[in-house]
Amino acid sequence: MDLLNSNSLEERLSEIEKLFKETEKPEKLGYVNNHIHTFYSFSPYSPTKALWLAYTSGLETAGIMDHDSVGGCREFLKAGEIIGMATTIGAECRADFSKTSLAGKRINNPDQKSIAYMTIHSIPHKNIDKVADFFAPLTKARCERNKKMTEKLSSITGISLDFERDVVPLSKLSEGGSVTERHILFALAKKILAEKSDVLAFLSELGITPSEKAKAFLQDKDNKIADYDLLNVLKGSLVEQFYIDATDECADVKDVLAFSKEVGAIAAYAYLGDVGDSVTGDKKTQKFEDDYLPELFEEISSLGFDAVTYMPSRNTMEQLLKVKEFAKKYNLMEISGEDINSPRQQFICPAIKNPVFANLYDSTWELIRHERQE
Repeated sequence: MDLLNSNSLEERLSEIEKLFKETEKPEKLGYVNNHIHTFYSFSPYSPTKALWLAYTSGLETAGIMDHDSVGGCREFLKAGEIIGMATTIGAECRADFSKTSLAGKRINNPDQKSIAYMTIHSIPHKNIDKVADFFAPLTKARCERNKKMTEKLSSITGISLDFERDVVPLSKLSEGGSVTERHILFALAKKILAEKSDVLAFLSELGITPSEKAKAFLQDKDNKIADYDLLNVLKGSLVEQFYIDATDECADVKDVLAFSKEVGAIAAYAYLGDVGDSVTGDKKTQKFEDDYLPELFEEISSLGFDAVTYMPSRNTMEQLLKVKEFAKKYNLMEISGEDINSPRQQFICPAIKNPVFANLYDSTWELIRHERQE
């Protein structure tokens, strides 16, 4: 099983082929997920391992969705071919909305106003390299900002962190991957666990009070994923202290949309919604788009978005029914987007079996058909 995360692509694909032959085929239960991260952005999983876990968890289809990267797409597609699982490929990025009516608003980005997350789904396979070329200069600009944020975080915590030495090796930057704020905090988490005998006491010194659930995880001496648990605690508390506004790495939303259309992909706005109790454990209570949904949907429709993507398990039914209402009004496709980037997350979203979300199953197959049109 560890070979699914091997540094060798050949070993990863060979292992999934072997496991597929040896494992009883799981029952198809109608679950889909189009937002699975891999270690080409931030995740415990290679594209091959992510797909295998999706398959054995009961997903009928799976979609790769890395930040600013399509580095894992071909592997994901190949792994899907090996096990006979339908796949879809895409990428997630942040776009600049400062020249739109949403300028100055906290949209769906906890860290910066006027900047919003969006997804590019169903990339035609012949255009993977074009998408990689589009992201390359943005990734370079992001790395320059990452270096400054790493230095700032070191100063805040008193723990020495070097971007090239401690952060980059946790990524697949040299293979077309990206480096995110999570990588920086993951490097910090690993150093804290290695250097501090009392992690909770050190967190207290930083003014961080983990939830009771997080405390239990961090106090468990047999916890093999304590670094990921600590990362979630740090992300929910420290990002606003070391974050530096992204500028050059965020293309104007109109340019991203134009490029998406050029390569024949489907561009989606990623709905977050006001956050109360964070499902993923790494977001604090905060207000986002819910106060101005009519204006939001009017603007994204006017800009030319094709779809809206959301996580049924993250929001209340009241929130999601409003989103669905506006999606229907503006004829926007609805896409399932349960982001997976932590070993504690399930690959399936039970909420999607609610008949209210039956269209998310159908739209996934539409994505799959779309990207295979040459």
